[in-house]
Amino acid sequence: MVRYIGMDVHREFAQLAVLEDGLVRDEGRIGVTPEALRAWADTLCPDDQVALEATGNSDAIATLLTPIVGRVVVSNPVKTRAIAEAKVKTDKVDARILAQLLAADFLPPVWLPDERTRSLRRQVHRRAHLVRQRTRIKNQVHAILARNLVPTPPVSDLFGKTGRHWLSQQVLPGDERSSVQALLRQLDFHGEELAIVDRELAVEAFADPVVARLMSIPGVDAIAAISIVAAVGDFTRFTSADKLVAYVGLNPKVRQSGNSAPVHGRISKAGRAHVRGVLVEAAWSASRAPGPLRAFYQRVRGRRGFPTAVVATARKMTVLAWHLVTKNQDYAFARPGLLTHKRRKLQLAAGAPSRRGNHGTPGAAYNSKQQRAEENAAVEQAERAYQVFVAHWQPRKPANHRAERPANIGGA
Repeated sequence: MVRYIGMDVHREFAQLAVLEDGLVRDEGRIGVTPEALRAWADTLCPDDQVALEATGNSDAIATLLTPIVGRVVVSNPVKTRAIAEAKVKTDKVDARILAQLLAADFLPPVWLPDERTRSLRRQVHRRAHLVRQRTRIKNQVHAILARNLVPTPPVSDLFGKTGRHWLSQQVLPGDERSSVQALLRQLDFHGEELAIVDRELAVEAFADPVVARLMSIPGVDAIAAISIVAAVGDFTRFTSADKLVAYVGLNPKVRQSGNSAPVHGRISKAGRAHVRGVLVEAAWSASRAPGPLRAFYQRVRGRRGFPTAVVATARKMTVLAWHLVTKNQDYAFARPGLLTHKRRKLQLAAGAPSRRGNHGTPGAAYNSKQQRAEENAAVEQAERAYQVFVAHWQPRKPANHRAERPANIGGA
């Protein structure tokens, strides 16, 4: 008989429950360490199935158990409503419910990434943490200047060479100046760490054809492309672009009941928030570059405003990314000189030797004003074509799903 095992995983232990031959029993607790998990895995059979909720250590547990048992299901805790809404909620009850839902095949599973995708996710998360730390340090320096009535810096980059020279000339109390110097040392340290992570990500991105394809989209550089790849993983596991949009949380919420018309609300914000932020930043950059994406952004902004237009453009770029990757095509309206320039920057970030002054290097043609003007003219023509197309396009009104009123049999 197949055994269905539910694991309620915590930081130090996991509560076990086993459903076998229609009966559920408690199996006690085991430690969540590699040694304890391997010792417990030796007691399992190849036909056993194990279920656990997605937590911080669920990936490591699933990776250890997958070669040993027949099936490992990591469920989405947001969708496992039977546990969240239980009136009696204990570790034993949670483990029992997981085993029962697994036996009934009612658990909503999450996708388990491969080792490379896990590594990319960790690196991207580390980079995002370093960027947040640098921003926090810079804000603290600006706060020190503001509370000591220091005028607005006359330079755009306060933390560059010129900005730091100006900062050293300002009159500050002794303790405040010590704080500024300490913050600048922390900023330099985080900058060095960020450069190391960027180099590692550049090496990974340079050998990835999906990253090169995504970089053909306006507004998407190497870091944004590798962040998208780390969050999505295998694009082909999504059967449609709408499912990828829902995965990154850019799809609107829909509420509908009975014969009433569906009501569309704000975006769901499901999935990883970091990749959603990356897509929104890329959309903001694409909205300022000539091309059909800018025309789309301007059309939505005229009707719905700036925030909605940026999010709609990010959704459009997500759909575009799915089509490009699954169909092995580059973006049709990409500027060749700009794309070559971005790929050359990626090569340099990955450690390729710099050849300054050599006009035959890849990406050097982007420095030609004439070539940039010709490429801009081509994509601006595509932008005007999109504007003409949508000007004559009229969306269909939603169908009226209201039920017809019954006839008055009694008259009157």
